[in-house]
Amino acid sequence: MTQLQNKVALITGGGSGIGRATAVLFAAEGAKVAVVDLNLDSAEETVEMIADGGGQAFAFQADVSHAVDVQAMVGETVARYGRLDCAFNNAGIEGSSGRTMDISEADFDRTIAVNLKGVWLCLKYELEQMLAQGGGAIVNTASVAGLVGAHSMAAYAASKHGVVGLTRTTAVEYARKNIRVNAICPSFVQTPLVERAFAALPGLEQGVLNSNPSRRLALPEEIAYTVLWLCSDAASFTNGAAITIDGGFTAQ
Repeated sequence: MTQLQNKVALITGGGSGIGRATAVLFAAEGAKVAVVDLNLDSAEETVEMIADGGGQAFAFQADVSHAVDVQAMVGETVARYGRLDCAFNNAGIEGSSGRTMDISEADFDRTIAVNLKGVWLCLKYELEQMLAQGGGAIVNTASVAGLVGAHSMAAYAASKHGVVGLTRTTAVEYARKNIRVNAICPSFVQTPLVERAFAALPGLEQGVLNSNPSRRLALPEEIAYTVLWLCSDAASFTNGAAITIDGGFTAQ
């Protein structure tokens, strides 16, 4: 039997990168998947990939920084599939690069709104459903930038440190309700977001490769397998964790 047979999963940022890889993997493991993205065309492409593999999924457009969108995506998932067993709150933006004093208030607010407030809103409405049905598993995407400082990424690092704190707090609050909440903390992954970051900061890519003991970027699929494990029954006693997937970067 596959690991998520007869489970229902919701994945934000499912139109590309880590979110897409996770959506495809979850479907292959038996889950019915709600693929949510700000870009509906990208979400639909992911759904087509899932359908080609014989899986079940639907696409939904949402901006996770807006409560009405988040409430609607959870509601639509439950309306279609009857419940919500797993949620991967993965949608995020890199924000503008710059040192703490150099980024604008607008850039800081937008990064926090998507990366931190967006995760909180997802938790808010996912928890409501999971409490009603008797349990569930949630994974939030943080970053190694949520564990250590990240030069010229002040807003991004602040948002991801916030995701780690929010994850741990929520895990403690709902552990006795059969709801597990964990975070993943990847280093640089081969995704469109990272490609944009490399383009914005000349020299960053080579610096990243030189600073990682593995001397490479992670593949989206490598991150997806950790999310799968966290959402599966195999991780039944893992709660409130912030799991690094970084090729040894933070071990130095």
